[in-house]
Amino acid sequence: MDLNAVRTFVAVAEAGQFQMAAVDLALTQQAVSKRVAALERELGVRLLTRTPRGAELTIDGQAFLSHARSLLQAEERARESVRPGSRTLRVDVVGRRASLAGVLREFHRAHPGIALDVVTLPGAEEAISAVRDGIIDATFRAVTMPGQRIPDGIEISPVHDEPLHLFTGPTHVFAGAAAVTPAQLAGHRIWMPGNVPGTEWTAYYEAMAADFGLTIEATGPNFGVEALIDTIAASSTLATFLGTQTPLVWPAGYDMRLIPLRDPTPVYPHSLLWHADNPHPALTTLREYLTSVHHDPPNGEIWTPAWARRR
Repeated sequence: MDLNAVRTFVAVAEAGQFQMAAVDLALTQQAVSKRVAALERELGVRLLTRTPRGAELTIDGQAFLSHARSLLQAEERARESVRPGSRTLRVDVVGRRASLAGVLREFHRAHPGIALDVVTLPGAEEAISAVRDGIIDATFRAVTMPGQRIPDGIEISPVHDEPLHLFTGPTHVFAGAAAVTPAQLAGHRIWMPGNVPGTEWTAYYEAMAADFGLTIEATGPNFGVEALIDTIAASSTLATFLGTQTPLVWPAGYDMRLIPLRDPTPVYPHSLLWHADNPHPALTTLREYLTSVHHDPPNGEIWTPAWARRR
């Protein structure tokens, strides 16, 4: 249905005259008449009757008028949903309990007027494709892993090198250590059941294992963060890697430990990716916020895969 014809019909019905409706719509009276006639042909009924005083609604016109107004209101809502600045900003993160999800929460606190939709896509390839296709506005990912190609038009800005820590329970051999080197972890069990083949975080930890002789186990079902914490808390042999900004909470009785990694410090290289043609003004606000947030770099030597883009 031609919404311009519907809008013209409503204008005539409200003005009561074709001539007045033509003035309101900045059209000729002939154009108004043609639009209404075309709508009547499409519907197969007469909507308006010309009278000496102007135009009056027929019975069918009276029945159609409220629905015509609803159509125009729906059109306006549809336009408003994608109008720059009014549409929700959609941003992808690796997980809702990953460190960059915490950064997004801080961004929302700093800019509460910006509508924000946080999504979690399976991996970098899916996320980058979603940015390219306009399904999401931006994604936080580690790029570019081996074999990865960034499509034309995708912008990349490294935003944070996150230092990793060893996460253990109170009976682990390193629980009392002030710091641990990656080389000291050789032969110890690093448990990461959330590692999925082909993802950028798995590529990161595979490179780390290769460089430092680590054994990273991705065995067993991934029952989520709570189950991970429960298992590591009760184990004297299992540990995993976390960042200090990862927003996790565990019971006080668990006495969990976050032990810095040193000489070198592995850092996870987070980048923001977005499409260069994306006009959403809140995307610019997010990028400016990320630039303004100060992250202290770790002291001493750092490590990251050779393929990683870094701040």
